[in-house]
Amino acid sequence: MPVKKKKRDITEQMLVERTQYLTAGVHIGMKTCTKYMKQFIYKIREDGLAVFNIQKVNERLKIAAKFLSSFDKIMIVSRKGNAQKAVKKFAEILDCKAVVGRFPPGTLTNPSFKDFYEPDVVFVIDPLIDRQAVIEARKKRLPVVALCDTFNDISDVDWVIPANNNGRKSIALILMILAREILKNKNRISKNEEFKYTLKDFGIEE
Repeated sequence: MPVKKKKRDITEQMLVERTQYLTAGVHIGMKTCTKYMKQFIYKIREDGLAVFNIQKVNERLKIAAKFLSSFDKIMIVSRKGNAQKAVKKFAEILDCKAVVGRFPPGTLTNPSFKDFYEPDVVFVIDPLIDRQAVIEARKKRLPVVALCDTFNDISDVDWVIPANNNGRKSIALILMILAREILKNKNRISKNEEFKYTLKDFGIEE
């Protein structure tokens, strides 16, 4: 009986069904794994790919949502083409700043730059690909939240969300979850059913 209760409690804590994480490939890492990211790994497959622990991914997402909810001006950044629709939808829902494609140098550090912006926090899809944004955020002493795959160096990241940050479906699901949870934390919605967006809005056909 206690075993069943524990299993039920874990299910209730999940932000989405476990199968939804798996279907989106959120758990699929790379063959290279940095020292810090090893703590989030469930196992290494026979083909050498690391597999994330879904429960740990879920917990980090919860905390990331609470952290991001504490800021008024979020900047979300991604140079990856397969993330851009989801990034734009995330920004639209939360009324925050999105920078997709190349991150223009000086965006955070040069007040004379035409697209200069002063966010409270910077959220990047990949700290390697979006390195320019991370560098400028550090110069401005802004907190950095990042989706980090197994190969990512997290030395300049304040809060790591361990997940597949290469797959379009994985990125879309993560951003949809975060958008919903941030709205709940900000009391703009009170329950999941009030969140009117689906994965299709984030660029994924369900």
